[in-house]
Amino acid sequence: MADPLTYRPKAGSIPDSAGVYRFRDENDVVIYVGKARSLRSRLNSYFADVNTLHPRTYAMVNTAARVDWVTVGNEVEALQVEYSWIKEYDPRFNVRYRDDKSYPYLAVTMNEQYPRVQVMRGAKKPGVRYFGPYAHAWAIRETVDQLLRVFPMRSCSRGVFQRHQRMGRPCLLGDIGRCAAPCIGRVSEQEHRDIAEELCRFIGGRTDKYVRDIERAMTQASSELDFETAARLRDDLAALRRALARSAVVLPDDTDADVIGMVADELEVSIQVFHVRGGRVTGQRSYIVERTIDGGEPELVEQFLTQLYGEESDAGDVTAVPQHIIVSQLPPNVDVLTTWLTAKRGAKVRISVPARGAKRDLLGTVRQNAQESLAIHKLRRAGDLTARSQALQQLQEDLDLAEAPLRIECIDISGHQGTDQSASIVVFEDGIAKKSEYRKYAIPDNLDDLSAMREAVTRRFSRLVPGADEELERRRYRPGLLVVDGGEPQVNAAAAALGDLGIDFIAVCGLAKRLEEVWLPGESDPVIMPRRSEGLYLLQRIRDEAHRFAIAYHRQRRAKSARASALDDIPGLGPARRKALLRQFGSVKRLSAASADEIAQVPGVGPKLAENVVRALADSRQNGGVNVTTGELLGDAEPDE
Repeated sequence: MADPLTYRPKAGSIPDSAGVYRFRDENDVVIYVGKARSLRSRLNSYFADVNTLHPRTYAMVNTAARVDWVTVGNEVEALQVEYSWIKEYDPRFNVRYRDDKSYPYLAVTMNEQYPRVQVMRGAKKPGVRYFGPYAHAWAIRETVDQLLRVFPMRSCSRGVFQRHQRMGRPCLLGDIGRCAAPCIGRVSEQEHRDIAEELCRFIGGRTDKYVRDIERAMTQASSELDFETAARLRDDLAALRRALARSAVVLPDDTDADVIGMVADELEVSIQVFHVRGGRVTGQRSYIVERTIDGGEPELVEQFLTQLYGEESDAGDVTAVPQHIIVSQLPPNVDVLTTWLTAKRGAKVRISVPARGAKRDLLGTVRQNAQESLAIHKLRRAGDLTARSQALQQLQEDLDLAEAPLRIECIDISGHQGTDQSASIVVFEDGIAKKSEYRKYAIPDNLDDLSAMREAVTRRFSRLVPGADEELERRRYRPGLLVVDGGEPQVNAAAAALGDLGIDFIAVCGLAKRLEEVWLPGESDPVIMPRRSEGLYLLQRIRDEAHRFAIAYHRQRRAKSARASALDDIPGLGPARRKALLRQFGSVKRLSAASADEIAQVPGVGPKLAENVVRALADSRQNGGVNVTTGELLGDAEPDE
C-alpha cells in the first residue's frame, strides 16, 4: 500500500472551488471519483489524519498513488461530471447500483413505422416507451392480452408483419379483432400510431378516462337497443378492469412517483424502488450492493438517484424521471440534485420525505421490503460464504498450499478420435464461477491427450511469463491453483508445461474421475480427500464445469465440420451456387463425374468457375476421403459399383 503523504498535493495547489476529483492507483487506474463544493476542503480531509478515516476510506487512500481534479462552474456541473466519470471508469471504491436481474418491461416501439407492444429486457433503446419493470414476463403478456381487446395494436414480430404484408391477409390476431391489421392497410399508419398512443396513456396511469368513456358508450348502446355493441363494450370494460386489478391502488389517481426505501448496515445496502403511476404500483426493483466507501444514508441516496435516473435518461427514456421522488432521507445537496433531475425530465421534479399520510405509510412498506430482502440475502450469503470458506481452507490444508486458493482455474480437453480437439479453461474466484474469464482454445488435430494438455497450458500461461508482456502481466490475475481434469499423466504434463515457461508460483493438481482421487505433480500416490469434504466438492464442481464447457465447444466445432464438403473451399462458389449444383446433379459424387461444360450449364456458374469445380473435385478424389455432407466415399475409398 502507498503512503497517502507521498502523493498529497502541495499546500495551496488545490483550488477552493467546486469540482470533481479522481484517485488513481499505481497503474493509473481510477479507483474512486467524488465531487465537492470546495475541492480544497474535501481533499485535505483525506490527508489530515488517515488513521481517523473510515476503514474503507482508509483502504482507498492507501491503495491510491495520486489524485487529480477538474474545476467546474457550479455544483450541478460537478454532479454531471461525477456521474459521467463513474459511468466511464467504473471505479472499484464507488458504489455501483446494479441489480442482479434483467427485469422485463412492457415496451411500445414508438420508433418504428408501425409501433409494436412487446416484452423487452436489457438496455433501453431510444424512441421506445417502457412501462414497469415487472416481476415476471408472464404478467406482462397476460396484461397485454387483456388490453389488446380495447387497444388493437400490432404485437407481432417484424418477420411475421412483413410476411402477412406480402400475403395480403392478416394473421389470427387480426381476424379475431386483437389487432387493427395495419399490415394489410385496415388502418392507416397514423390511425395505428394513435392506438399505440392511447395504449401508452392507459398504461401510464390515465385509466379513469377510458373506463368512464367505455361505460358511457355501453350505456348509450344499450339505450339504443344495440345490444351487440353493448356486449362488446361490456367485455372490453371487463378486460380493462382485469388488467387494472394486477396493480394495487396505493396513492391518489394523479400521483406519479417513485418511492425509494433504503436500509444499510456496515457492509451492504439494500434498496427497494416502487414505481407508482396514476396512483398504482406499476413496477418494483430491488438492489443489494456492497458499501465500498464511507458515507451515511443521505450520501447513499444521492449516489443512487444520480445513477438510477442518469442511466435511464441517457437511454432516451424521458419518462424515467417521475414528478415526485419519495425518499427516507434527503440527500445533502437536494437543491442541486433537483435542478439536475429537472433538466433530465424537462419538467419540475420534487424530492421529499413524507411526514404523514398514505405516502409515509407506503414508504414504510417499501423500507420493510428492503429490510427483509437484506435479511434474506445475509442468511443466504452467510451459509454460502461459510461453505466456500471452509472449502478453500480444506484445499489449502490437504494440498499443502501456502495460502488459500482464492482463484482456481481448471483445464479440460475434449475431442473425438483426435479431431476437433478443444480445450476449456474455467475460472472460480472465492468459490464462485466467474464466467467472464472463461476461455476456450482450438487444439490442433492428431495430438494425444498429454500433448493437447501441454498445448492448452502453454497458450494460457505464456502471458504470465515474467517480462513477456508487462502490460498483460500487470492486468492478469494469477491463479492460486490450477486443476486439470485427469490423473497423474495429465498433472505431470501440465506441470511440465509450466516448468518450460519458467512459472513456479502456481500450484497444480488433478482430479481423476474414477475414484475422485486428487493427484499432485511428481507424486506416485494420490491425495484421498474425504467424500463429504467441502474442498472435494468444490473441485468436483470446477472439474464438471470445465468438462461441460469443453464438451460444448467441441460439439460446436464438430457440428461445423460435419457440415463441410468438398465444395466449401472452391473460390467463387458461394452457398447459393453450391445449392444450385447439388440440386442439378443430386450429389457431390455425380457432380465430380460431370464435365466442365455440363457444370457451366447450371444457372449462375460460368465456364471459369466450372473449371475450378472440376479441378477441385479431381484433387479431392485423388486424395481420397469421405464427403461428410452426403456420407459418400471419395477417391480411393470409393466402392465399386
